[in-house]
Amino acid sequence: MTDTDAQYAADDGTRITDEVIASFAGAKDERFRELMRSLVRHAHAFVRETGLTEREWHEAIAFLRACGDITTDTRQEFILLSDVLGISMQTIAVNHPTRANATESTVFGPFFVDDAPRIDSGGDMSGGAVGEPCWVEGTVTDVDGRPVPDARLDVWEADADGKYDVQYDDGRLAGRAHLFTDSGGRYAFWGLTPTPYPIPHDGPVGVLLAAADRSPMRASHLHFMVTAPGFRRLVTHIFVDGDEYLDRDSVFGVKSSLVTEFARRDSGDPTPDGRVVDGTWARARFDIVLMPESC
Repeated sequence: MTDTDAQYAADDGTRITDEVIASFAGAKDERFRELMRSLVRHAHAFVRETGLTEREWHEAIAFLRACGDITTDTRQEFILLSDVLGISMQTIAVNHPTRANATESTVFGPFFVDDAPRIDSGGDMSGGAVGEPCWVEGTVTDVDGRPVPDARLDVWEADADGKYDVQYDDGRLAGRAHLFTDSGGRYAFWGLTPTPYPIPHDGPVGVLLAAADRSPMRASHLHFMVTAPGFRRLVTHIFVDGDEYLDRDSVFGVKSSLVTEFARRDSGDPTPDGRVVDGTWARARFDIVLMPESC
């Protein structure tokens, strides 16, 4: 046996790892080099630790291809995969640590759409989507309690049937809008009382969840994205207090600070803006605190 043969025979699996890591030494972008070396190190360690078989490797490749095949402009299966593995929330935790009294961030989700229609304060963002009307109000301030005027709030949610507008085939635009805070940092709008719904589970991510005996259900929530000059962009939800899925949200997005009371009102109870509601409605308050951009 030659010295080379002896070296390969004694290899514990780290030789190839070292060679691949070294292959990125010439990368001009330092951050790219750091990310790829770390990715290789952890991925190779996973293969060694689990004793990954060739069949399992082929199944993993087929799974990733299936994620790509089902992805469209309105459905991002790789975001869903990241969400159900907790990678999305882990990335948020790294990039948006909780500081001072600022509102916490949570997952963006796959159903945001640019250029949602603008509504005035007190307007209706439901756009005809089915569900119980809900009045949502609050303020946007900085960490010192000063109001943030003209902050933009993008809001979007599923209807009572558990679907976002983009999940329908008729091109409807509903359950989403944007609005701005007034000079006192106040905002208000009519939406729908959030209800639980399943993430899309008719594709490879659904197969993964079924194999893990995990539910695809998300806790009831309403999405917010808040932007204002001089402040960090905030992507968050509010969740319905008492919802049965708060402790088993399929994408691990629930944070206790974001659980909000949605107070039920009876038909005929006066609304904040004098609107006449035929049936029950709900009311929620969500005060938002933005971090300065420099943090």
